[in-house]
Amino acid sequence: MTSVPNSGPLASGFPATASLDDAPAMVAGARQVVALSPDGEVEELTLAAAAMRVRRQPPLICHGRAFTRRLGLDAVAAFDVLELFAFVRPARFCVPTPRGLAEALDLPVPDGLESDALALQRAVRRLLAMLTEPGREEASDPVAFAWEMGRAGWLWAPAVLAALGRPEGPDKAGARAGLRVWSRIKEWQEGPPEPPPAHHPVDPEEARRRLAQMLASSVPGKVAEPRPQQADYSSAVSAAFAPRPAPDSPTVVLAEAGTGVGKTLGYLAPATVWAEKNGGTVWISTYTRNLQHQIDAELDRLYPEPATKARKVVLRKGRENYLCLLNLEDAIRAMTFQPHHAIGVGLMARWAAATRDGDMTGGDFPGWLVDIAGRGRTLGLADRRGECIFSACDHYSRCFIEKSIRRARKADIVIANHALVMVQAALGGGEDATLPSRYVFDEGHHVFDAADSAFCGHLTGRETQELRRWLLGAEEGGRSRARGLKRRLEDLVANDEEALALLDAVLMGARVLPGDGWNARLSADNPQGPTERFLLHARQQVHARTNGQGTPYSLEADKGYPVDGLLEAATALEEALSRLSEPIAGLARRLAKRLEDEGEQLDPDQRRRIDALSRSLQRRGVMTVEGWRAMLRSLPVETPPAFVDWFAVERIDGRDVDVGLYRHWIDPTVPFAEALAGPAHGIVVTSATLTDGTGDVEQDWRAAEDRSGASHLPRPAIRAQVPSPFDYPRNTRVMVVTDVRKDDLGQVAAAYRSLFLAAGGGGLGLFTAISRLRAVYDRIVEPLEVAGVPLHAQHVDPLDVSTLIDIFRNEEHACLLGTDAVRDGVDVPGRSLRLIVFDRVPWPRPDILHRARRDAFGRRRYEDMIARLRLKQAFGRLVRRADDTGVFVLLDPMMPSRLFGAFPEGVEVRRVGLKQAVDETAEFLRGW
Repeated sequence: MTSVPNSGPLASGFPATASLDDAPAMVAGARQVVALSPDGEVEELTLAAAAMRVRRQPPLICHGRAFTRRLGLDAVAAFDVLELFAFVRPARFCVPTPRGLAEALDLPVPDGLESDALALQRAVRRLLAMLTEPGREEASDPVAFAWEMGRAGWLWAPAVLAALGRPEGPDKAGARAGLRVWSRIKEWQEGPPEPPPAHHPVDPEEARRRLAQMLASSVPGKVAEPRPQQADYSSAVSAAFAPRPAPDSPTVVLAEAGTGVGKTLGYLAPATVWAEKNGGTVWISTYTRNLQHQIDAELDRLYPEPATKARKVVLRKGRENYLCLLNLEDAIRAMTFQPHHAIGVGLMARWAAATRDGDMTGGDFPGWLVDIAGRGRTLGLADRRGECIFSACDHYSRCFIEKSIRRARKADIVIANHALVMVQAALGGGEDATLPSRYVFDEGHHVFDAADSAFCGHLTGRETQELRRWLLGAEEGGRSRARGLKRRLEDLVANDEEALALLDAVLMGARVLPGDGWNARLSADNPQGPTERFLLHARQQVHARTNGQGTPYSLEADKGYPVDGLLEAATALEEALSRLSEPIAGLARRLAKRLEDEGEQLDPDQRRRIDALSRSLQRRGVMTVEGWRAMLRSLPVETPPAFVDWFAVERIDGRDVDVGLYRHWIDPTVPFAEALAGPAHGIVVTSATLTDGTGDVEQDWRAAEDRSGASHLPRPAIRAQVPSPFDYPRNTRVMVVTDVRKDDLGQVAAAYRSLFLAAGGGGLGLFTAISRLRAVYDRIVEPLEVAGVPLHAQHVDPLDVSTLIDIFRNEEHACLLGTDAVRDGVDVPGRSLRLIVFDRVPWPRPDILHRARRDAFGRRRYEDMIARLRLKQAFGRLVRRADDTGVFVLLDPMMPSRLFGAFPEGVEVRRVGLKQAVDETAEFLRGW
């Protein structure tokens, strides 16, 4: 075996570092570590022995956090090949495993720990060679960044600089200039405003012809065949693209399309026709970011030329999902006096120079970069707190967010997510002055939950601290880069005495909100200010009315019968918040008035900035604070009938991490429907799981109308249902295991182990509680690994959900454990997913909000509907292609037969013992 290449002499000025020449490649399993020396010697180590070894000698590994977690260590010095990959191939993705690296680099695919270790050595050689490939183009200066990162102790720096032929680093003049990656990013150009769209309808036949055109196009890696069901579906949803017949009365189409119908191309066909005919924009809204990028990929069929597609199609997400170039500049400038951050910042800067759109929650951003570079140096560089200074920023003309907003105004198709669409609807446009007139809500079964998150109020320690930070910015002694309201606004109001006085009043009023350390002060019974005093009494109310020992959930209590001092604290806080709300509202009005009075004197950037700040003050200040005040005023009296209020203490690992007063709509689709009814002309709500499965057609559709908000709109929705083309009775088996006690985690774990082994891997384990997932994982990870079945788990592995799903998809014999986020996000066709095991019936969480909704929507009917929809959604993940085969097992002997409607017609749900379930799983999946 050939060793990794010599790393070259240590560069002058670097701290003493380990040599790559001596680093053994190490891969950790559940119970042992395989070490492969550079000379090819293989050694098997216990986890404890490996932990001692890596403390003495930095190894060659893949994904440092995952590796050290297996060894029970904190971070250790290591040559992490993912760091080298991120540096050499910025804005490129690989599955963060030795197999994933091998596939991304076109190397032999490993099979087993020893070949995994060899794959790491090969990956290093390939990556270092890539740095000097002929014709290679760099978006940023690799020498400058490798040098700066090496000065901070990056172990890869000597090898990288040697490979680049610059072991001495950059010349002094180019060192700092090479770090200014923002200077190479293309600027956007402002254009004239877009005229309103026309109102030509889309004929069903036009939709069918466009669908046929898209199916006939050739896209690498994508095979599509015409299906009669897909054409019928496309024809049905085209009704939403007819002219609106009356004000505030959009045409709504509820379209349930069984798995395999091909609903994405089905709705894109009429949507693209309407956009082209009318010069307008259709917004496609999804729940998961994975689906956003799948939809984007499907549009390659219609727009194969990248330049054309860039004009026609735009992905939109919330501002907090994009890299802020000003934050990046601050971080790069801080590298010299914060060297412990320099490695992560350098990797992030390399990505920033190469990224297509600056999106850090998908696209060309590898999710594992957060794990190896650190959250503060990656996601922490986004504008996550609404601190943008808009045109006052030196990077405004290059800003990824502003580019996305402007491109979306001219695009045919905007692919957004439910969260952004809900916020824009609530604010009457958000970043834009006007709302779209045509929407498609894919994953429409999540509209209710998305509306619930958007139209609610949380008066908590965390939320109030965030508002203080947004208003005051980084306070004295803090390390935060937070830019407060004064910095964002002062140059705009420098000559306006009234506005300056209002600004001072806002900053003074913000000090009633809790600052850093509020939770520790509550724990010490030492609150400071009216907000902390109220939160202390709220926590007392919760702990007095609950027993938190052993509960997997946060603690909750009704607001009735308040503890002593709570109402007085609420009154004092409400009065203090009024002194904050009034100057915020006055400042927002003052800015809006300036737009009216001085409109012709302001340049376009100033107008946009003033308008954005006025809107932000209204939304983040007035609307938020007034919502809190209304909640406080309701404490002594009955809550308004449309809402439910309660106190809660959020807990993590037995510790109180947040506390507050919560208010939610009992039916959040009411405000959602009101917000969309005015501007929208046509709405498609579509999913494979829209209707309930009671067997009563009218009741099933009524559930779809209630969950989507269609029942609150003036015109009745058009109903369309297209069955799946898949032969579920032949290709699937569904079993309910009757002899496993669901409250005995030893029995539950044994069942998971036996079923996963019977399937030979490819199993997805779904859990209703994180504590149950972790307990099962601990019991089965070693026996599965011994059998050659790798096990991954959400809330155990230090990886985000999308990365875990990528690994699961990539490893045919792996298994994955997860909760709701995995159930909703997994899309794994083929053998990699051939078995789903649910730990018990997924009843809704028994909390105060559920109690209110159950009473409002009909007790058992409502609970059954939620459970059926969750089972239906999970089962729909099992078969994604016509030739897929799969087994669905529920480990709950108390599964009521009335929930069997969650499964497709013709699929027999059988109650069996565990042994029979294991035997039939092995037999059914044998040979597939």
